[in-house]
Amino acid sequence: RTGIKVTFSFGSSGLLAKQIENGAPMDVFAAANVGYIDDLEKMGLIIPDTKALYARGRITLWVPKESSLFINSVSDLVRPEVKRLAIANPDHAPYGLAARQTLETAGIWEQVRPKIVYADNIRQTLQYAQTGNVEVAVVALSLSLQTDGRWALIPAELHKPIDQALGVIRTTKRESDARQFAAFISSAFGRAVMNKYGFVLPD
Repeated sequence: RTGIKVTFSFGSSGLLAKQIENGAPMDVFAAANVGYIDDLEKMGLIIPDTKALYARGRITLWVPKESSLFINSVSDLVRPEVKRLAIANPDHAPYGLAARQTLETAGIWEQVRPKIVYADNIRQTLQYAQTGNVEVAVVALSLSLQTDGRWALIPAELHKPIDQALGVIRTTKRESDARQFAAFISSAFGRAVMNKYGFVLPD
């Protein structure tokens, strides 16, 4: 819509934040947790007036469509047929942290902990289930909607809100373009796209 070409670099929010802190040549950072943007802002690495919430994420329980398992709720994860469960690493992936919070709130963290396989990020978490390395994965709703797998939405009250924020990085050499991209995401058109792919809007 603008003629500005955007090149994406995907990874867990924590690892991307560390790269930016170490001087990675990025223009805009869209994090899956507002805390990473806040931390970079405190370091003077985010242009303050560009910081904005752009989405609230949701998580699902995902299984391949050919699976014989029918996982409808978090409590189903304690079943013996679920031998391995993939979540993103909660130490640096906000969706993984939400997965752990969900299991803790549901009171089954200690029971399922031995089954857990940690992925570097939410996309890799989905891949573990797609390739049969695990029976179930806790993944972002936005990814679930783009697959042909079967999934069940995890109740939002089981974890803290996954409030996602973005900001223009102070060291960008294309500040005008970066600001336009950030504004585009928050525009009516951008929000409609986010909503289509399963992101609840912050307001």
